[in-house]
Amino acid sequence: MSETDFDPARLQAVLDAELGAAPVSELTRISGGQSNPTYFVTHGDRRMVLRKQPNGEILKGAHAIDREHRVMKALGPTDVPVPEAVLFHDDPDALGTPFYLMERLDGRVFEDCSLPGMAPDERHAIYLGMADAMAKMHAVDPAQIGLGDYGKPGNYFARQVGRWTKQLHGSTGEPIPELHRLSEWLEANLPEDDGKSVIAHGDFRLGNLMFHPTEPRVIAILDWELSTLGHPLADLGYCCMTWHTTPEEYGGIRGLDLESLGIPSKDTFVAHYEKQAASGRLSDFHVIFSLFRFGVIFVGIADRARAGTAAGSDAARLAPLAQAFGRRGLELIDG
Repeated sequence: MSETDFDPARLQAVLDAELGAAPVSELTRISGGQSNPTYFVTHGDRRMVLRKQPNGEILKGAHAIDREHRVMKALGPTDVPVPEAVLFHDDPDALGTPFYLMERLDGRVFEDCSLPGMAPDERHAIYLGMADAMAKMHAVDPAQIGLGDYGKPGNYFARQVGRWTKQLHGSTGEPIPELHRLSEWLEANLPEDDGKSVIAHGDFRLGNLMFHPTEPRVIAILDWELSTLGHPLADLGYCCMTWHTTPEEYGGIRGLDLESLGIPSKDTFVAHYEKQAASGRLSDFHVIFSLFRFGVIFVGIADRARAGTAAGSDAARLAPLAQAFGRRGLELIDG
């Protein structure tokens, strides 16, 4: 048993009441993650993953684990790869915050986008498998699975630019001119709303996918905290940030010899996705928006690090990435 931010005996009581009496033989905090504390839990013969909100003051709408549980439960009967949602417990008296449990799957999670140790053809197939999973997710009609009210329909990019700009202005840290300039450019270059509305993951990248143990096939899309009804090109643009950032900038692949590695070009990846999805055409706007948004997320991580409430131990190290992502966005604007 590893150290937890709650009383394990209280978790035992909830699990016994909800799932039947059985011993908890494993309770291990998973390293990594900047938002919601996550644990492996084995209760009897059930192997699960527990996700909870962090302790301390929480901004309105942040750490939305209820939404994570809801979207995975709704997607369970579809062909979108998600873990089984086991239960949601909203009473904070047990663990100090609400939490949920999901099935624990056995597979591969790749934190390094260069996929070290793989053959070139394997790398190529993994990247195309990522595009396949995103296309499956975007093909689902939210209303058909009870998620018609999962977010506001229409004007997605206008609303999102406004939301993340507001969060940027509310930061407690030093202003980051690069991100403020991106905010102004995005506001002035908003595309015409085409009415597309799908389940948008919000953090769709290689590190949030679990692949089959031996096949280049995604068996679970993870970390749905930022999911909502949104535009499919928001997820695609976000995923494509990998090609615009370096390995030192949160694990991008810019500057690597992609051809020798077998990693497809951005154009090949996008074409593979667009062949399966009625999403429209990706433009620089969508990538710039994603770089801006992720930069503001890093601003939030820095704010939480200063406040001492960041979930990840490396939060302070990640804080400078806000400016780096701002620079990458400006490169696309300035050519």
